[in-house]
Amino acid sequence: MSSSDDDSINEIDSPPANPPTGAGAGGSFITFPNLNCLAIIIILTSTGMVNLKDLSFAVFSLIYLYFLSKVAFPTLSSDPNHSPPPVFGETNKILGLYVLAGAIIGLFIPMAYIFEGIIKGDKDGIKAACPHLFLLSCQVLMEGLTFYGGFSLPIRVFVPVFYNSRRVMVIVDWIREEMWKMDHGDGGGSRVYVGVGIGILNMGFWSFNLFGFLLPVYLPMAFKKYYLVNKDL
Repeated sequence: MSSSDDDSINEIDSPPANPPTGAGAGGSFITFPNLNCLAIIIILTSTGMVNLKDLSFAVFSLIYLYFLSKVAFPTLSSDPNHSPPPVFGETNKILGLYVLAGAIIGLFIPMAYIFEGIIKGDKDGIKAACPHLFLLSCQVLMEGLTFYGGFSLPIRVFVPVFYNSRRVMVIVDWIREEMWKMDHGDGGGSRVYVGVGIGILNMGFWSFNLFGFLLPVYLPMAFKKYYLVNKDL
């Protein structure tokens, strides 16, 4: 990941396995996208819109990540500047467009919806959408950490699979809450329909991402490359 706009989109779900040419472990972790996500995490947490369960999940994922990196999938090279081979090659335009779509659907649209609700004073109305945005922001930070920390490919895969699995459940709760508001006439006008639409859009995209891309495609390819390198060593 670099500080350029093209590289910054490569931090949603599978991207760190495809670093820009010349990038390796040991680079700068604090980038503009990471700072944005950190700001989102701080704002949502400080306003009380993130529950203890999701905070605990984020902390546990960090601890478990380090456990896996030491016990199950250590970095195979002792060279601190070594970067594992990219899963999909140095450049992949189709993957780049797919990642950009994920950033727009999962990050920018919910962020605009939530911040508009904050401005309008609709704190209760946006609470159901906050866990997804919080967890996706945590995921982006974790993906940057695993890439620039020089972690192995299986550890990099762990982050999007782990977080995507959790976020699918969170989005189900989001849609259920919005539907409840519609049924009981407690939706604040047209915003409830917007909330339902954004929730359904995210449910479709991230369900496909998990069950159609991460598990059947990205995960096997990453493990194959990891063990091929292990065999060569």
